[in-house]
Amino acid sequence: MSVDYLRALERDPPLAAVALGRALRAAGLPVTPDRSERFARATAIARPRDRAGLYWTARAVFVTAREQVAAFDAVFAAIVDGLVDPADARGQAPEHDEPVADESAEPAPLAERDARPGEDDLVVATQASATERLARRSFADLDAAELARLRRLLRALALAPPLRRTRRRALARRGEHLDVRATLRRSLRTGGDPVRHARRRRRMRPRRLVALLDVSGSMEPYARAYLLLLEGAVRGTGAEAFVFATRLTRITRALREGRAERALDRAAGLAPDWAGGTRLGEALRVFNDRWGRRGMARGAVVLVLSDGWERGDPALLGREMARLGRLAHRVVWVNPRVAAPGFAPLAGGMAAALPHVDELISGHSLAAMDDVVAAIGRGG
Repeated sequence: MSVDYLRALERDPPLAAVALGRALRAAGLPVTPDRSERFARATAIARPRDRAGLYWTARAVFVTAREQVAAFDAVFAAIVDGLVDPADARGQAPEHDEPVADESAEPAPLAERDARPGEDDLVVATQASATERLARRSFADLDAAELARLRRLLRALALAPPLRRTRRRALARRGEHLDVRATLRRSLRTGGDPVRHARRRRRMRPRRLVALLDVSGSMEPYARAYLLLLEGAVRGTGAEAFVFATRLTRITRALREGRAERALDRAAGLAPDWAGGTRLGEALRVFNDRWGRRGMARGAVVLVLSDGWERGDPALLGREMARLGRLAHRVVWVNPRVAAPGFAPLAGGMAAALPHVDELISGHSLAAMDDVVAAIGRGG
């Protein structure tokens, strides 16, 4: 990673974020100023200290479609690594011809030999390649060691809900409403003449994010990876998190702890039906009755992570999803089975819930989490 960019990011995150955002926009990506602001907030939360962490944080914020990845990689390599060709960051050979070394020539001085790529460069390239391969593997295929390597990358993903207007107003240079009291106070400095008008506009705050994670047997290969993602959301954005199988358990406080291992163990202890059966409709009914209609889901982005297998009555699930849809701003459903060839939402639970879902996405791997981040951030 370029030391200059890292220092600029630590010294002035908004300025460094805007520089990267403008370069991406010039390359054709649909980057808006609010995405640069989200990137600055994401780096303040995740505090990436290496290239991989910064790469996935920036990609999760700026990239919204797979066809944008190549342009993003090129700009990221140019801005962050200081490279002209992004292939340099992957350790690939350059396209132009290299001069052939003269075997009879004397060895280069030690200083020149030290300036050449050495073992450290090979290690960095190997780690980057391993990270890219890991990002494309399904969570269900990861072993314990791979999941441990993925932990930092999952927690670095910034799940940033869209902003909403609050009822409170604040002073603003280009506010939409005249603040009469503040204008009159200012007029005292100019002999009672209201030369400078004070204006106010409604404050903007991020919407609440509420996550409901299915920890039944069919979701066990994905549940622990999703819990790592939710831990970052709870600690970074104040999200609310629940797990369910045959019953609903609130785990927000457990995921707020600093160490992922303790959070995972405590979450499993709080959910006595971990890896049991699934009663989606009943779990949603409890959530709607105890938390949803009392304000937690009102105007929030609700993230449901489940494969949709329902042991109970699908009609109950349909009714509770309709209630949830009326309360929430958006309902995003993450179903890892969506990525399977020939998938169709024909199972009783998924078919009953689908009419009340705003977006259905897979989220089966770290790379697929780009769609999850984009779906959560859409719709202000």
